[in-house]
Amino acid sequence: MKSTIKFTFTSKMWQDNEPFGWFFVSMTKEMSSEIRQYFKNQEEGWGRMKVVAIVKEIEWKTSIWFDTKRNIYLLPIKAEIRKKANLKVNSEFNISILL
Repeated sequence: MKSTIKFTFTSKMWQDNEPFGWFFVSMTKEMSSEIRQYFKNQEEGWGRMKVVAIVKEIEWKTSIWFDTKRNIYLLPIKAEIRKKANLKVNSEFNISILL
């Protein structure tokens, strides 16, 4: 049986390359460093790691991406999740990541 590690944090959603870019939340540097230290072997191409994300009781399978310029993981928030959870740019909310 595979164990699951849960990371929970608060972040604001932001948009890359407005007005048509992707939407993300940024994980903290401390959390990103810890994940990379212990789970880097689970990364696939381009620093991508499969996770389960939970926002406002909405759970979905996705990936986090390691941003080498910022030294943090980014979680993309797709349109379906933004709509279901009523998430807006610069709104702050809690996110859980399951590895």
